Amino acid sequence: MTYFLEYTIPAASDDAEFEFPHDEINAGTTIPLSETDAEIVHTPELPARTGIIGATVPEAKLEAEQLIAHSRASEGSLYFDPSNSLQAGVGTLVATFSEGRGWQDA
Repeated sequence: MTYFLEYTIPAASDDAEFEFPHDEINAGTTIPLSETDAEIVHTPELPARTGIIGATVPEAKLEAEQLIAHSRASEGSLYFDPSNSLQAGVGTLVATFSEGRGWQDA
């Protein structure tokens, strides 16, 4: 079974942001921000979709909860997706997790 956890990683503090160079000509190239003239994109959070492979639903929930606990995220959605897509929202929503409330099955 293939499950995916979708969650949002906030920046380290309220006034912090993630910064990325945006260069359509050199797409996929990693360049330090100090060494590029490309436009800089700022965002206060990063979306993430992480695969949890070969698990039952309880195992996938446990792994997903551990991923959330070790990130700055406080909530996430668990999807069953046999297509192994990295696109957000693809698959069947299994459950959602929120710190303090735990899991809510879909």
